[in-house]
Amino acid sequence: MQVMYVRLHKSGKIHLLANPDAFDLDDVVVLTANNCEEIGIVIQTADVAQDAVALSRLQFSRLANEKDLAHRHANQVAADEALNTAKELVNKAEMPMKMIASRYTLDRRKLLFYFTADNRVDFRVLVRELAAIFKTRIELRQIGVRDEAKILGGIGPCGRQLCCTSFLGDFGPVSIKMAKNQKLSLNPAKISGICGRLMCCLSYEDQQYEVAKKAMPDYGGRVITEDGGGRIVGMNLLEHVLQVKLDGHEVPINYDLDEIKVPHKER
Repeated sequence: MQVMYVRLHKSGKIHLLANPDAFDLDDVVVLTANNCEEIGIVIQTADVAQDAVALSRLQFSRLANEKDLAHRHANQVAADEALNTAKELVNKAEMPMKMIASRYTLDRRKLLFYFTADNRVDFRVLVRELAAIFKTRIELRQIGVRDEAKILGGIGPCGRQLCCTSFLGDFGPVSIKMAKNQKLSLNPAKISGICGRLMCCLSYEDQQYEVAKKAMPDYGGRVITEDGGGRIVGMNLLEHVLQVKLDGHEVPINYDLDEIKVPHKER
C-alpha cells in the first residue's frame, strides 16, 4: 500500500494518507477535514502493509494548483494581521494568555489561533469578538511550551535548527533516565532545550544505550582483570570500554569488556 506523510502547515502535525496517485516528496496537495479545505506538503512517501498503519481522517482532494498556492500566501498574510488584532484584544482585556500564531484554512472557512497560558482560560468573549471582526468560524487552541518552540522556531544548543521545527512530527516522551543512561551532566542548563523541557534528542540513542547497558557489569562493581582485581569507576557504553581502578592503584585503567571477568556474586 502506497502512503504519503503530509504536513498541513509549518511545524504542524504530520498526517498519514493513502497515496494511490504516487505523489512525490515536496508535492503540495489539498485535503478536506471537517468541511474545510486544508493545504499541505508531502514530506515522505512509503510502501507499507495495509494493516500496519492507521490512516488520518483527512481526505485527499487534489493536487494544489497555482491558484491554491496564491490563496495560501494571501491567507497567511491575512492571518498575521489577524494575530495582531487578537493580541490587541487580549492585552485590552488583560487576559492571562499569550497569542503565538494564527492561520486560515485554505477556503477561509476557519481561522485558528494558537496560544499559551499557565492555566485554563475562558476565551468565549474573545471568540465572539474575533468572529464579529473576521466573519468566519474562530477556533482557539491552547498549546504547551514545546509546541510554542516548534511553531516559533529557533536554534538549539547544538547550533542547528530545532528538531521539532525541522523534522519532528509529534513529541515523544523524554525522561531524565535517558540522560543518566548516557552519562550526561544532569545540570538542567545542559540537557534542556530552549522550551525549558528536556531536549528531544535525548531519546534518539536511548534504545542503543539501553541495549549496551545490559551487556555491561554494574557501575561500581568488582571485576577481575589480567592485572588483578578492581572496581569499575567509569564506562563507555557504546564502545564497551570499562574504566577500572585496580586495588592498590590510584590511576584507573581502561579495559575492553572482553578483557575483564565479573565475580559470580557481582552478577
